[in-house]
Parts: sequence; structure tokens; C-alpha cells
Amino acid sequence: MRHDIYRQGDSQDAFTDLLFNALLGFAFMFVAAFALISDPEKTGAIESKAEVLITVRWPDSHPDDVDTLVEDPAGNLLWYNNRDTGLMHLDRDDRGIMQDRLLVDGKSVDNPLNQETVTLRALQPGEYVVNLLHYQANYAAPLPVTVKVEKLNPEVTVVFYGSRDLSGAGDEQTAIRFTIDADGNVSNTSERTKPLLRNVLTNKS
Repeated sequence: MRHDIYRQGDSQDAFTDLLFNALLGFAFMFVAAFALISDPEKTGAIESKAEVLITVRWPDSHPDDVDTLVEDPAGNLLWYNNRDTGLMHLDRDDRGIMQDRLLVDGKSVDNPLNQETVTLRALQPGEYVVNLLHYQANYAAPLPVTVKVEKLNPEVTVVFYGSRDLSGAGDEQTAIRFTIDADGNVSNTSERTKPLLRNVLTNKS
């Protein structure tokens, strides 16, 4: 009789082991299947990326309108009337005090920041030209404008930081010209003057 009890206990232990192993197998297959499931929303997603950031600033709350002009190696010109061309994009077109009110929690507030930003989504070998245009002036005194060009990858490095004094409506000045080599590195910089908008308007007339 004791032998029968032992046999019955062994059978129960074997059944328990079998059941545990089966559950363990199902759990493993579930984890493996879950890991292989792809997120359909990420399929075909394009990563937003910028290689160069150009920032143009002038005194906060100043009513003047300054525009950023950028020419790429292919001759594409980015300006207020052509905000997305080639691999360049004008992220913010600041018009001085115009349209500088923001809606925050249902209330209209002033935005004192005067700043334009341009991003280069990829780099083409050749020369880039960054110009400033004093589009609208309200005072006789020169307007100080700062320009910063940053290369973002593989780490953030400042290619150029400087300032220009714009002397009135229609004044266009070259801030910086920089050259990108075949490896995507900045190989040369220059501040030689090159008018950009004047050439476009001449070609259109």
C-alpha cells in the first residue's frame, strides 16, 4: 500500500513538472512573438534631422524687420519668398514687431524675441553664403545683428559667430561664406561680399 502511495505521488510530481514546462514554453513563445511585432506607425518613418543651424538675432522688441538669405552650392536661394528650397528650410521668419503676439492660456502676450532660424537638412559639397537684409527700418541709427552658424553632427561646433550693423531698408550684407568638403567638414570660411537678392531680382526683371 505504501508503494501505491509513492507511485501516486510520483505521478502527481511528473504531471506538475509537465504542466510547469508547458506553461514555461507558452510564456517563452509569447515573449518571442511580442518582441517580433513591429510598430506599424514607425514603418516608413523618416527621421527629422538637421546638419547645420543658422541663427540670426537683433535686439528684442525692436520694430525693424531683418531677413536671412542663404545660397547653397547648387545656386538655390533661401529667402522670405522661398522658404523651402533644396535641402534648406527657413524655420522662422521674424518680422520685428509684426505678428509677435502669442496666445498663451487664452491670453494674447507679446513675444519680444527677434530671431530667425534656418536649418540645412543635409550637406552638399561646395560653398554656402549667408546674407542679411534690412527689410524694414524705423530708425536712422544702425541696427546690430548677430549671426551664428553651428554644425550639429557628430557634435555641435560653432562655425561662425559675428555681428553686422545694418544701415537701413534695403541694406544687404554678407555675414559668412563657408565651404563644405566631400567628407562633410567645413574646409574654408570667408566674409567676402556677395549680393544674393539683387541677383535674383535682376534675373526676374
